Amino acid sequence: MTTTPKPLWNPWLAGVALGVTLLVTFVLTGHGLGATGFTTRLSAWLGLQAAPEVIQANAYLGAMARPDILDGWITWQVIGVFAGALLAAFLGGRLRVQLDGAARVGTGKRIATALIGGLLAGFGARIAAGCTSGLGLSGAATLSIAAFVFLGAFFVTGLIVSRLVKGV
Repeated sequence: MTTTPKPLWNPWLAGVALGVTLLVTFVLTGHGLGATGFTTRLSAWLGLQAAPEVIQANAYLGAMARPDILDGWITWQVIGVFAGALLAAFLGGRLRVQLDGAARVGTGKRIATALIGGLLAGFGARIAAGCTSGLGLSGAATLSIAAFVFLGAFFVTGLIVSRLVKGV
């Protein structure tokens, strides 16, 4: 059974909805949106399960280590984003498993490229003290100069890399 996907939101409406979501998040929680902090908290929590002494002695991970991974707002935000995206894809008739670009370059190369790109983006986000949503959206909303520098560098780098790996 094939269904016709529902049309995507108008980009202006989606932008306004994201802005309202960000404003409500600031008002209700006192902080903006972000996601990469969750991966660091998850790493610290997993480390606590395997080697608690090492994690607690680590200056970076020790400060984020909590015995219960569910006690932080960022965990619930990531769970909510995942569940919301899954529900929206289902309701919009767009829920499917696919690997874009694999037909052109091969499945293995596409997966490897995506994995390496994701790891580099995650590493860069931790060095920058925020991901595109945390630093870009929340930082720009608070008129942070670092956020605007990051967004400019992010887009310029994306343009350059897209030319270097065209077809991947």
